[in-house]
Amino acid sequence: MQQTMEQNDTQFSETTQRLRDKKVVDMMANKRRLVEVPYTATLAHTMNALVANQVLAVPVAAPPGQWIGAGGSMIVEADRQTGAARKHYIGMATMLDILAHIAGNDGDQLMVDEGGVHDGGFDLEHKMSVPVSSIIGHCLEGLSLWTLNPNTSIIDCMEVFSKGIHRALVPLDSHMDNVSGVELVESASSYRMLTQMDVLRFLKGHAEASTELNGILSRTVSELGAVTERVYAITDRTKVIDAIKCMRIALLNAVPIVRSSPANEDDHKQLVNGRGRQVLGTFSATDIKGCHLSTLKTWLPISALEYTETISASPLLSSNPNAGESARELVACRVDSTLAEVIDKVVTKHVHRIWVVDQQGLLMGLISLTDIIRVLRHAVMSETS
Repeated sequence: MQQTMEQNDTQFSETTQRLRDKKVVDMMANKRRLVEVPYTATLAHTMNALVANQVLAVPVAAPPGQWIGAGGSMIVEADRQTGAARKHYIGMATMLDILAHIAGNDGDQLMVDEGGVHDGGFDLEHKMSVPVSSIIGHCLEGLSLWTLNPNTSIIDCMEVFSKGIHRALVPLDSHMDNVSGVELVESASSYRMLTQMDVLRFLKGHAEASTELNGILSRTVSELGAVTERVYAITDRTKVIDAIKCMRIALLNAVPIVRSSPANEDDHKQLVNGRGRQVLGTFSATDIKGCHLSTLKTWLPISALEYTETISASPLLSSNPNAGESARELVACRVDSTLAEVIDKVVTKHVHRIWVVDQQGLLMGLISLTDIIRVLRHAVMSETS
């Protein structure tokens, strides 16, 4: 019996070592060419690029030597032969940046009367015609421009992504001397984007081909400490424009939609404490990305719940590949769900957070990709220390 346990410990140590030997480059095999926009691109053009490529953020490229990079970064694309800089990535343009711009002070002038929507000075077309360079940094995520050296271990990569960094550029042929790690300075002839979802997709595939993570993945999300109990929400009577403003102020990419209080005590223009409330749906930056600009203005005054139900059911209004379904599935789990179940849901449903509910469907918390990567890395390190 003792010999069997020792053999199991040895096998676990060896397989964990194999995971620790994996590097960022191992996750880049099937990554497509980098999607980017020039600094002169309008917000409308940028949103079109996001929709066409099914991404939530794109790096913004400018001529070298003319801009200070986001967060003091100096990430350039250089000629492979001469090393001469061709372009400088000055920041990230995210859907949250665009939403923040749409929901600026002018948004207060959007009015609704019996005849429908009228401008009241709100000009969405004008808002979307400004250059993308003018909105970089409106939200902190837009200033998060990092590179990960291909030689960085997956464990170290997970540490970076466990601290709220959602994505990083990976140089294919670095001209820098750094061996591994996250950097603000980089020069390479080309880059690829690595995201938190890419890491989880890779780890899911790795777990399916190996038993080394079975012990960790079979544990519950509650046991691992993955659940964030404090969760902000909007109500089923919150309008799209107000939901966008709430997300802008709180720097949230998504919020749950909960049932209004029977006592009508909610301020439908503000975020509410969602814990203990019935979850009806999710309103996210992805929903706005899926709406064509020409129809977005029409939807701003209606409730966020009605908006999400409408675009999820209409392939004409959404870039969602599952559009046409009668109702969009609420992606949720329970506190006793295993980490494996949660990872499978976020990867297969391609969502960036999962709501935690009880047996009655009442909201108990949330689990983000950052939470999943954090607890998974901590568990792996604890098992091998």
